Amino acid sequence: MMGTNSSVTGFYNFLTQGLNELHQSFLSHNFMSIQFLSQVISSLQSFHSQLTILVRKLRLPVGGKWLDEYMDESSRLWDACHVLKSAISGMENYYSAASNIASSLDGYHHFTPELSRQVIQAINVCQREILGLEEENKSLMETRIEPLSQCLIQNISMESKLNGFSGFRGVLYAMRSVSSLLLMILLCGLAYCWSSSCFHQGYEGHMVFGSGFMVSMAILQQKVAEEIDQIDGQPGILLFEFQQAKSAMEELKVELERIAGYEAQAEIQEKVDNVKSCFGLLRCGVDTITGQLDDFFDEIVEGRKKLLDMCSHR
Repeated sequence: MMGTNSSVTGFYNFLTQGLNELHQSFLSHNFMSIQFLSQVISSLQSFHSQLTILVRKLRLPVGGKWLDEYMDESSRLWDACHVLKSAISGMENYYSAASNIASSLDGYHHFTPELSRQVIQAINVCQREILGLEEENKSLMETRIEPLSQCLIQNISMESKLNGFSGFRGVLYAMRSVSSLLLMILLCGLAYCWSSSCFHQGYEGHMVFGSGFMVSMAILQQKVAEEIDQIDGQPGILLFEFQQAKSAMEELKVELERIAGYEAQAEIQEKVDNVKSCFGLLRCGVDTITGQLDDFFDEIVEGRKKLLDMCSHR
């Protein structure tokens, strides 16, 4: 029994440490940057991996309800990650079109009003692509994602219920709460964010069980909510590199409109270079996140297979 308690306690400590490290990453990087979101995915994958290892240590009964609950949780992760993958794959058309615009301007030292109007037209098409992308992502979240915030406000106070399956039920509850928070962060950054309301959920009542990880989770949750409130922006994709790229494109457009309006010539290579740089960073970031999600899909499949094999051979 001591071994079981030690394993379960170790998992809670692992969650707490991981959440504390995420908080430090949050403070060290730009809000919703690729660096921060990449670490969120790494943490999610690491927590899931440790959960699978814990199951094997606890030697739970074959065919027990615990397996159904684990499968439900891993399926929920799988579905949410598919929404993330679909959302970021939609960015490819956007940054490809923007990069083509910037590349087509190389070699022009001065922009005439006529050329400026042509480029402005291409930028307008690109900006409409953003609006379409965000609408698609919004619809995707409405139809495919359960309200993950509900998992942040569940009130399970019966310790006996949480202690079910040698403490594994409590571990699953903890994992569900933490993964819900991390998935909401990822979805707001990469897919669509309405407001900070989904992070403004009460967590004070959750200090009874697993208090260490709940406090760490509450701190991160509160910081994200405060930052969303502070930027006070329009609903949409919050990814820092995405917002930087949008701003760079808009700055180029404003300068071109000035040239077109005043029938003048101007040197705007600096703004063109900024567009190329910002969209290059966005492309690299999206590729990184995509690769991480693919690795996580593989791990979820492998984890489910290992547990099913374990049950069938015991």
